[in-house]
Amino acid sequence: MDHFDVDLFVIGAGSGGVRAARIAAGYGAKVKIAEEYRVGGTCVIRGCVPKKLFVYASRFAHEFEDAAGFGWNVEGVSFDWPTLVANKDKEIARLEGAYRANLERSGVEIIAQRAVIEGPHAVRLADGTRLTARTILIATGARPNLGLDFPGRELGITSNEAFHLESFPQRIIVQGAGYIALEFASLFAGLGAQVTVVHRGDKLLRGFDEDIRARMIDEMKQNGIGFELNATIDGIFAFESGKRVRLNDGRDLFADEVMLAIGRVPNTIGLGLDTVGVELNEAGAIAVDAASRTSVPSIYAVGDVTDRVNLTPVAIREGHAFADTVFGGKPWSVNYDVIPTAVFTEPEIGVVGLPEAEARAQGRRVDIYKTDFRPMKATLSGRVTRVFMKLVVDQADDRVLGVHLIGEGSAEIAQIAAIALNLSATKADFDRTMALHPSAAEELVTLRGKHASSDPLPEASTEVTPAL
Repeated sequence: MDHFDVDLFVIGAGSGGVRAARIAAGYGAKVKIAEEYRVGGTCVIRGCVPKKLFVYASRFAHEFEDAAGFGWNVEGVSFDWPTLVANKDKEIARLEGAYRANLERSGVEIIAQRAVIEGPHAVRLADGTRLTARTILIATGARPNLGLDFPGRELGITSNEAFHLESFPQRIIVQGAGYIALEFASLFAGLGAQVTVVHRGDKLLRGFDEDIRARMIDEMKQNGIGFELNATIDGIFAFESGKRVRLNDGRDLFADEVMLAIGRVPNTIGLGLDTVGVELNEAGAIAVDAASRTSVPSIYAVGDVTDRVNLTPVAIREGHAFADTVFGGKPWSVNYDVIPTAVFTEPEIGVVGLPEAEARAQGRRVDIYKTDFRPMKATLSGRVTRVFMKLVVDQADDRVLGVHLIGEGSAEIAQIAAIALNLSATKADFDRTMALHPSAAEELVTLRGKHASSDPLPEASTEVTPAL
């Protein structure tokens, strides 16, 4: 077939799909994009953006608590859940409008329907319309994983529904120990809920550095969050005005809401992938090569549906690389080696590079530098919280392999540290960098003493250590 209705048809208008569509259209391609829900995808509509807005709301509780130590009288403050939800909805609507406008200005036609693949160069819309495309891009993202079936599972909510609850849950049980589960546990606790986290294992945040995993549970307990570790939910039952949750050991917990946050699964069901032979990997994600091409040469996939690195900035770069390569004549692929990550718990986590255990598993001999101190702000507020920082350094060439942080501003610090790691900065480069005092971040350039993995840290001073 020499003639196609469009040069590119994109299924899914999330971050990756939108970026690919816009860049391809900028190269002169005729592009259509289909979205059955709302433009913006998980991140904008029901993920990163509304989550961060809720996180901001939850942190005011600590700010009000801290304020008294600085001379402020904040008696009588109160929180109104419907106001937060309504204002969040207004902002999400504004952002969706901006995404739509950017697509339209780029010359991309938006189709507000579900689309499925009917052939290597064909898609069918929900209304029965059949369109042909020289290239098809799948960017349908992922959805919450509900886990194993058990009685009453339908009574639980996921992160999707958490943003639209009509009333604030005074008691909430969160099942899971990944970043989504812990972020929601933290924000609900900050807003005043009694929170219990149920997790089948004995540690949180699989894949993170072991020091981060251990310290985070202590911080969350300090913030009043309860944990049921080595436990699973066997059933959820309606109980008066709330829910009764049966654990696998037979005990019952009671809550207003139960949130299931045990991960996400790629959105591949019902896309017609089997009709054209698009291969899936063992995780049920679309298998792609470094150029995001599937097993069918005319079909590509980017973002969470490929289950490579499930982060919005990664999907955006994958979409951009695809468009540059296929339509711009400028081939390149995404480098997944150094990706900064944040977990917006309270306190927040910022990470870039290798955890200590992973570096050692690769056969590297590493030096460990770490510090643990009371943040300067807490010296007057009296709040019990700590800042933790850790550097993982390769003994062979002094290169910094990993930066791991817990504390206020950790996400911002990790983003800047990612620049240094991308430039292969050494510990000596960090050491000769002038400290900015007083700040927490200065600790990264003043760390001197090496630690063994199991070394306990001495009790630190009550404020940021002066740069010496």
